[in-house]
Amino acid sequence: MDQTVWLLGAIFVAAVLYSSVGHGGASGYLAAMALFGLSPETMKPAALTMNIFVAGIVLIRLYRAGHFDARLFVPIAIASVPMAFLGGAYTIDAPTYKYLVGAALLAAACWLLLKPEDTPARAAPRLAIAMPVGAAIGFLAGLTGVGGGIFLSPILLVLHWTNMRTNAAIAAAFILANSIAGLAGYLTVTAAWPSGVPALVAVALVGGLVGSELATRRLAPARLRTLLGVVLVVAGIKMLLTAQLV
Repeated sequence: MDQTVWLLGAIFVAAVLYSSVGHGGASGYLAAMALFGLSPETMKPAALTMNIFVAGIVLIRLYRAGHFDARLFVPIAIASVPMAFLGGAYTIDAPTYKYLVGAALLAAACWLLLKPEDTPARAAPRLAIAMPVGAAIGFLAGLTGVGGGIFLSPILLVLHWTNMRTNAAIAAAFILANSIAGLAGYLTVTAAWPSGVPALVAVALVGGLVGSELATRRLAPARLRTLLGVVLVVAGIKMLLTAQLV
């Protein structure tokens, strides 16, 4: 019981922190579930489901605040969604899954710890560039059980395609679309639904409501993001090490 309470608490904190910067929080949920020893069979669908609810809340709030750029989002999403579906339907063995998720967690940690500054956006990218980027991130998102925002956000900022607020809105929409596609792909290959997922989703939903309020009021919990980045490093390393023992 104590371990369950700690897990739910970790899910809540991850939902608050990630949604406050426009993300669904899957990498944080995966970190929490990895730290508490949940199986890959539970982690993937649970993370995708929580992502759908939290990213949906964040997108609605940021869209209403006028931060969404449909011209940039649409070509990336068109390429990413079918690839996320394929990634979600692709079944891999436990060690490989842990290696991939471990790498994803470390990537998320780098994103949080670097704390990029806001920069002015340049012209929208050409389709020949935007669509391959979306396709690659979409497949990886569906395969690993994350929405892809942890991969997309740094790319958008490094290439100066968005500023921070538009980045958050596009990331939320991208995460929502890919999470739905990834979960649909997962459900095509298995009829089993892990127990305990509704409780995790309920806690993440409450955290998403809190975090989305922070996002719309432009509050950036930088110190907490740094702390979360350290946790993700620990969880990512743990996943990589335990993959060798499976």
